[in-house]
Amino acid sequence: MNIAMIGSSYVGLVSGACLADFGHRVVCVDKDQAKIEALRQGRIPIYEPGLDQVVADNVKAGRLSFTGDLKEGVAQADVIFVAVGTPSRRGDGHADMSFVEAAARELAEVVRPETVIVIKSTVPVGTSDKVEHILLTHNPTLEVSVASNPEFLREGSAIADFKRPDRIIVGVNDERGRAALSEVYRPLYLNRSPVLFTSRRTAELTKYAANAFLAMKVTFINEIADLCEKAGADVQDVARGIGLDNRIGAKFLHAGPGYGGSCFPKDTTALIRIAQDFESPMRLIEATVAVNETRRRAMSRKIAAAVGGDLRDRTVALLGVTFKPNTDDIREAPALAIVQALQDAGAQIRLYDPAGMDAARTAITGVTFGNSPYEIAEGADVLVIVTEWEEFRALDFKTLKQVMKSPCLVDLRNVYRREDLARHGFRYFSIGRPDHDIPLSFIEAAE
Repeated sequence: MNIAMIGSSYVGLVSGACLADFGHRVVCVDKDQAKIEALRQGRIPIYEPGLDQVVADNVKAGRLSFTGDLKEGVAQADVIFVAVGTPSRRGDGHADMSFVEAAARELAEVVRPETVIVIKSTVPVGTSDKVEHILLTHNPTLEVSVASNPEFLREGSAIADFKRPDRIIVGVNDERGRAALSEVYRPLYLNRSPVLFTSRRTAELTKYAANAFLAMKVTFINEIADLCEKAGADVQDVARGIGLDNRIGAKFLHAGPGYGGSCFPKDTTALIRIAQDFESPMRLIEATVAVNETRRRAMSRKIAAAVGGDLRDRTVALLGVTFKPNTDDIREAPALAIVQALQDAGAQIRLYDPAGMDAARTAITGVTFGNSPYEIAEGADVLVIVTEWEEFRALDFKTLKQVMKSPCLVDLRNVYRREDLARHGFRYFSIGRPDHDIPLSFIEAAE
């Protein structure tokens, strides 16, 4: 099939490259001419493991191309995916639909009459209806079919997620859209990837519901972690214990400094606003957002406690700024709030991240950046693991002890075990695990 992908950022580029890898002919369209030129030269504007090779292979095979000309990009398209941004709207938290609506208006002038237009962006309930209205208002002769096909890509694992998805959600209101999307995803039938056809509004809401549930799951285990620390339990064992129940599952039960990134914060807030508009409030999601916001800065108090409670003139070395490993994305990353809270308390901050340094330099001020964990640890009072990058999983603690002012590690991702750090002479603090044995008198009093 001939496919046009409107928007060549994270979702659009990954989706376009993978669809080309399936054998479709894909044209990625973007208004950012500098981005288009970079892609034509083989330079990938985002950090996603393996994406550069997929793009290069399909450009070489003639299945993937890039253009800044919308009319040229959609001229032969059987299916057009709209994958533009829907950031939180400043002031009220609603999804900003200006880019989607602008794309619809522009498409109305250049699209072929019977093209299928698919909304890939994360959008509020009813957006497909609105896009259809915009198209027909600007060009009443169109007979386009509008569908909803939300993405479920995890940064750092996006190619695998696209090629081996848990499910594919397709919202359609007519047979033409259903047939077109069936053909688009036909290469996945051999993998037995389930394709769920729904109404457009159901598909739109499914995306928000999925992200909100996962965010709620993360927040739940973080609150359990707080209780574990005070009760003398181990949150990792609790997570394993409940995760073995297949009604619950083990994924997203990893205690830490709170969720971040481009999806969970934006989508939970948007879902709350959507629910308010429909007079059907989402109390659980409202609580999830509130707990997550307070948790990030609470991590600074844990760091302060590790050095005796006072951070003034203390040097804190932070490992990781991205919201998760294998991405350069620092949007809504817990590290940002942690850095601010530490600075407010008077600490001097040093920072290293394998992929997020360029983004961090534009977003964070008053921080010393380093080129390795050992460089930023030199003379530090405490070392803090904020993001669980693989290169932080086997640190040389003999070297760290030699260069640090004080051998102290605060592990906000539970990468290590207290007994292992004790053997190296480190004081160790983690999430949801007691930092010391709980006195018997405390247990007896609780009973």
